[in-house]
Amino acid sequence: MNEIIAFVLVTILAVISPGADFALVTRNSYLFGRKLGLLTACGIACGVWLHISYSLIALSFLHSNIPSLLKIIQYIGATYLIYIGYKTFTQERVSFNAENISISAFQAFKQGVLTNSLNPKTTLFVISLFSQIMRSENNILHLLNYGVFISFSHLVWFLMIGYFCSAPTIRNQILAKQVVINRIIGSILSGLGLSLFFSNL
Repeated sequence: MNEIIAFVLVTILAVISPGADFALVTRNSYLFGRKLGLLTACGIACGVWLHISYSLIALSFLHSNIPSLLKIIQYIGATYLIYIGYKTFTQERVSFNAENISISAFQAFKQGVLTNSLNPKTTLFVISLFSQIMRSENNILHLLNYGVFISFSHLVWFLMIGYFCSAPTIRNQILAKQVVINRIIGSILSGLGLSLFFSNL
């Protein structure tokens, strides 16, 4: 139960922290309307499955064949959570630049997929999370359920952003508070990372 609570909390905090995905959904919603913003959100939720897939394959192999290396990765993963907590705490404001262009529904979806799947921050985040739960009692079905939760969290959050950020007033209010939001999230992520690091000792 403690593992599930920690996993859910870290995932939600990481997802809602403003970054590249947030900026893209905000931009597409504001410039091109709610429909394309929502399609961008769907693309992001699909893109995260690339990270989930190779994380499960690689970490499952290590768990079965080189468990000592997996232990090292668990320490690295916990350290990275501390690091992204720090980076989130000190992150600069996400800028928003309007552009006089138009995109199709497919382009909006593709932008979401590519932005997330090519984001190294998401790569390291997913690997860090899965390395902490790669235990003998967690079979592949349990791990896939965790993956579903990560993808579902991305989908729900960015659908909300796409829906509400098509209204300029709401978008501006979110962006105005992003420094405070990042400092709170960053502090919690670093604390959880420290907790995971020492729990592996």
